[in-house]
Amino acid sequence: MNHSIFQAKFELTIVVPVFNEEDNLERVKDEFTSYFSTSPHPSQVLFVNDGSTDNSQLFIEAICKSSDRFHYLQLSKNLGLSAALKAGIDHANTEFIGYIDSDLQTSPFDFDLLMKYRHDYALVTGYRQNRKDSFVKNMSSTIANGFRRFMTKDKAIDTGCPLKILQAKYAKKIPFFKGMHRFIPALIMLQKGKIKQIPVRHFPRVAGEAKYHFFNRLVGPFKDCFAYRWMKKRYINYEIVNQA
Repeated sequence: MNHSIFQAKFELTIVVPVFNEEDNLERVKDEFTSYFSTSPHPSQVLFVNDGSTDNSQLFIEAICKSSDRFHYLQLSKNLGLSAALKAGIDHANTEFIGYIDSDLQTSPFDFDLLMKYRHDYALVTGYRQNRKDSFVKNMSSTIANGFRRFMTKDKAIDTGCPLKILQAKYAKKIPFFKGMHRFIPALIMLQKGKIKQIPVRHFPRVAGEAKYHFFNRLVGPFKDCFAYRWMKKRYINYEIVNQA
């Protein structure tokens, strides 16, 4: 990937993690192609194939050959959403970095709502209105969000919403490890970054299968809260005021 072109041509890199989403990727291409044609913000997609075992990689490569708006990284094996996001953030070289899931339960067009606030906030995150998920999924997310807010004091309404814009200078300092994608607002707060929350649309999944079930929506986040608390006490945050 030519990072000098990557940076000069675009303002926003949108990281799209992919794990066994072959049935959704053609729709991802079509949605983003439409978004690119109307958005005032020059942007591109960076797929991160998180060790898919279906034909996702073949679809990704075909999409990337069709337009210079699409790029990809292929991880050696499935490492989870936090690893995929970190890889995308590490390799993006634009001023702003976005995130959306490849199931398209949120819309790329709503990035324009978030981008209005990009210069004033380290993180602009959506929160899903009128969620189109099952009762069990909604309830487990509500419980997990409530416990996380209690533990982190981040005041995030919907930290799991897969629609975010981050200033790259903050995103690249996030101390990612497994499960930390659930704590992006709290991790931005550790850097003294400001956060803006915007209501966004939510849609039913139309293809493929959800990768997160009861354990990793509820039990996993519960355990990760304690990891976050441990890290918060030991977090190093510095600011350079002069150098020679």
